[in-house]
Amino acid sequence: MKLLAISGSARRASTNTALLMAMSHLVPEDVELSVFHRLDALSVFSPDSEGDNTPAEVAQFLERVAAADGLIISSPEYVHAIPGGLKNAIDWMVSRFEVIGKPIALAHASHRGDDMLASLRLVLSTVSDNFLGDVFLRIPLVGKSREEISTLLGLPEHELQIRRFLSDFTASIRSSDTRDDTAPRVWHI
Repeated sequence: MKLLAISGSARRASTNTALLMAMSHLVPEDVELSVFHRLDALSVFSPDSEGDNTPAEVAQFLERVAAADGLIISSPEYVHAIPGGLKNAIDWMVSRFEVIGKPIALAHASHRGDDMLASLRLVLSTVSDNFLGDVFLRIPLVGKSREEISTLLGLPEHELQIRRFLSDFTASIRSSDTRDDTAPRVWHI
């Protein structure tokens, strides 16, 4: 199984990116997790730039999304909202096939950010009918140094939280792969 973890932060010392990188080392044996943390490299979305005009960096990002069995998004809150870079990436996916039906779960590296999370949940449940709102991980890392983050994420209780989150997410993906497509879908908002 291949998972793509997308950091909603363009910051080099991002706590959300650090959480996703730690997660990549704790995946189950049969799972591969890659982290995309360069939303700042994606061109600003414009419908005029779709199709044959799609910029190369965007096309490569969308190929990674298409190849993933599931997406994990971890994002900070900027001014009580979804950061522009993450919203831009979602805008690129909205009119395409890559994200339709894709299992998506959220992780969060802060004790705050509930306004952004509510907005992101609404957006993701709109773009994918397989947004898993009940699969969520929160480990507060805001204001911590790289060394402190590394120490915190290495604590047994945090490693266990991450492993449970990944186990729940991969189990949900596997069950959706075998789900009867005629069965009613439950929407989480």
